[in-house]
Amino acid sequence: MEALNIFGELINTTLVFSTALIFAALGGIFSERSGIVNIGLEGLMVSGAFAAAIATHFAEKAGMDGAAPWIGLVAALIFGIAFSLIHAVATVTFNANQVVSGVVINFLAAGLTVYLVKILFEGSGQTETLNAVFTKVTIPGLSSIPLIGEAFFKAYPTTYLALILVAVTYYVIYKTPFGLRLRSVGEHPSAADTMGVRVSRYRYIGVMISGALAGLGGATITLTTTSSFSHNTISGQGFIALAAMIFGKWHPVGVLGAALFFGFAQALRNFVQLFDFAKSIPMEFLFMLPYVLTILVLAGAVGRAVPPASLGEPYETGKR
Repeated sequence: MEALNIFGELINTTLVFSTALIFAALGGIFSERSGIVNIGLEGLMVSGAFAAAIATHFAEKAGMDGAAPWIGLVAALIFGIAFSLIHAVATVTFNANQVVSGVVINFLAAGLTVYLVKILFEGSGQTETLNAVFTKVTIPGLSSIPLIGEAFFKAYPTTYLALILVAVTYYVIYKTPFGLRLRSVGEHPSAADTMGVRVSRYRYIGVMISGALAGLGGATITLTTTSSFSHNTISGQGFIALAAMIFGKWHPVGVLGAALFFGFAQALRNFVQLFDFAKSIPMEFLFMLPYVLTILVLAGAVGRAVPPASLGEPYETGKR
């Protein structure tokens, strides 16, 4: 029975670490399905983590403890959209290099957020520890089922929200007129333009949705795992989410599987430390495991994952 409980906890921890990756990778799908490369997911997650920490902190000060983490989520969504607009304006309106623009977003978010934290918290490199953060929700009855209950029905609200968004994203992209048009501007923008689809509008929307979801991913880390924000709160999760999106072949279900894979790698790192044999393994090797897997997965995906046909190609409206 103890082995079942440990395995259930491992699955549950996998879901915890996967949640932020699911949000960010789903956001990446919307951007890249519209034809805009978004390697700025890291910076968008940083902006969301920062906004969530600041908004939650001030909500706590105002005595709104119950609503504080939800206010943090909304702030992260708004801040993520604001940062993504920089990327959208540069790449869609001015046809800037999409990779360079994404790198700028990463550096801008990393520098600006730490600078603002130092201003708001009198020179400190991180925010105060948040008390009003999300706690795990236990579903009565289902949570008592051996293994399954511990694994799936004792989770953070954000985890349930991320899993629901996988289904919503699939439906929106593959079952709605909006999704069809979004995919058309990523596959063949000139043909879409000929049919009256406003390419620029759909690319703006795709990038903005990407910012919103990546911001929620960053907020998830702040409001469930770290309870604060500092320069290393995200620490490469945006790049892992990018790898999950590519490994998942720009498909919501594939992204879910890839995110769970990377989340499992991070959860395994924590659980391995509980066993005696792990004492002989340098901690640095355990902490680098998720990133090594990211490199290996990307190397294996090269040439196999087929991106949208016009991904990374600028398009001028009216061009045939």
